[in-house]
Amino acid sequence: MRVGLISDLHGNCLALDAVLAELEREQLDSIVCLGDVAVGPQPHEVLARVRELGCPIVLGNWDAACLDGLPAATAETEEIVNEIHGWWSDQLSSDDRAFLRTFVPQLELQLDGVDALLFHGSPRSYDDWIFATTPDEELDAMLDGHRQPLLVGGHTHLQLLRRWRESLLVNPGSVGLPFLSWWPDRVRVAPWAEYAILTVEDGRIHVDLRRTPFDVDKLLSISRSSGMPHAQWWADCWCLD
Repeated sequence: MRVGLISDLHGNCLALDAVLAELEREQLDSIVCLGDVAVGPQPHEVLARVRELGCPIVLGNWDAACLDGLPAATAETEEIVNEIHGWWSDQLSSDDRAFLRTFVPQLELQLDGVDALLFHGSPRSYDDWIFATTPDEELDAMLDGHRQPLLVGGHTHLQLLRRWRESLLVNPGSVGLPFLSWWPDRVRVAPWAEYAILTVEDGRIHVDLRRTPFDVDKLLSISRSSGMPHAQWWADCWCLD
């Protein structure tokens, strides 16, 4: 069983197309999207591409924010991000929003006899952050009694492969907005797209974390000319050197 994992697309169709071109060359049984699809410079294009895939999609925190309203900002950077994301959200059509409402809180899959649970942040909340350094006792609370051998989430924009108790935690990273540093301190975005391929065979689990290039300059040009607020601030977050 081979599954392509994509997450945190953030309205970046150039990155998504680069990833899908690689996934199309693989012999995959399915693709799963772990959420945060539309909010970004190319929201309509990304929603259309994901809809074409017909794959299961988990609801992310920014997907929910497009439907239910933005979270409260507690710092200057969060205020900027909210203004940008609010503007992107306003670009969505009623049909776009109807598609967002089809996203599910989490997915339970059986991959060649191995049980897997897929979510955005954690089974408890799409807002939870799971890092390599998160203490086990905090993970115990976030994972809320779930003990599937495979636990797969996104949200942090950081690729992850971690052992927890008897489970394997996997995060494919972000297709559209992969972080080089944790964003509340300083937003630094990597100039590539991230994804993963999960292979399960005879009880053996293989995780292939991948990065692939795309045309970042074109994306930033689209962003600057889009009319979005703080366009240059957002472009300056990308590390191109």
